[in-house]
Amino acid sequence: MRVARKILCSSGLLVAGVMCAETVSFDDAKPGGLPANWLGTQTGSGKAQWSVEKDASAPSKSNVLRQSGEATYPVCLKTDTKLKDGFVEAKFKAISGGEDQAGGLVWRAKDANNYFIARANALEDNVHIYRTVNGRRVQFDGADIKVRGGEWHMLRVEFSGPDFLVFLDGKKVLAAKDPTFTEAGMVGVWTKADSVTAFDDFSYGSLGP
Repeated sequence: MRVARKILCSSGLLVAGVMCAETVSFDDAKPGGLPANWLGTQTGSGKAQWSVEKDASAPSKSNVLRQSGEATYPVCLKTDTKLKDGFVEAKFKAISGGEDQAGGLVWRAKDANNYFIARANALEDNVHIYRTVNGRRVQFDGADIKVRGGEWHMLRVEFSGPDFLVFLDGKKVLAAKDPTFTEAGMVGVWTKADSVTAFDDFSYGSLGP
């Protein structure tokens, strides 16, 4: 099934040159399942539940990608991507969660147990960046910033070599460095524990010509 998408080009801040973006809005995907080339999975134990669902509040009407299960770290990967340097961004809304209310972005993923992740948390009011190696998550930077639950936010990461910039709602909140994963990998989205989180307008891109 075709997933609604659009391609645009713009200049990047961290990555020199022009980046060509592909945006997936999920609006042509059938609710109740996953779009083609997306893998709904998890890191650790529990049972993640990823699906496309209708959401009247969606920034681009009318579907979102939603995680409504419970697992250590639910992860949904776009399996037909292979990015080394570029960016990934998405709009997210933390809907509910007693233990956690998180929305995150994954890049340079080898699989569900090895990847970089930047996430915003509406219960903790912060943005953190981690590496996950063989299923073990390690934080290497973070910043305190207000993240409102029940509202749509934009999270973005730009990556070039070991250097990363993280933005929330257009504001740079982190400049971090980590050399763990250097090869191209998949991109995707992430939550934690019992977070019920919706994602829309997922965009990613590499250096253009």
